[in-house]
Amino acid sequence: MIPTSHSLILAAALFAIGMLGVLVRRNALVAFMCVELMLNAANLTFLAFARERGDVTGHLSAFFIIAVAAAEAAVGLAIVIAVFRARGTVNIEEIQSMKH
Repeated sequence: MIPTSHSLILAAALFAIGMLGVLVRRNALVAFMCVELMLNAANLTFLAFARERGDVTGHLSAFFIIAVAAAEAAVGLAIVIAVFRARGTVNIEEIQSMKH
């Protein structure tokens, strides 16, 4: 059995990598992937504590986060496609406002 501390260390590393990617990368698609990585790190944390406590609450939270991540991916990808069609780029620095 894997100790909870190992799962939490992995989740912290995944979250840090995702946060670093959101802060450093300028491509909107990469930023969305990094946000997904951060949500998966939160899932891992919930599941690690649920296994330690032996209850279902962490699993329910993980399912909710998966649903939110799927909705975020769908809406985010639609926004990125719309911005790319209007501006011709998905570079975050080049997109100043939502106005055309």
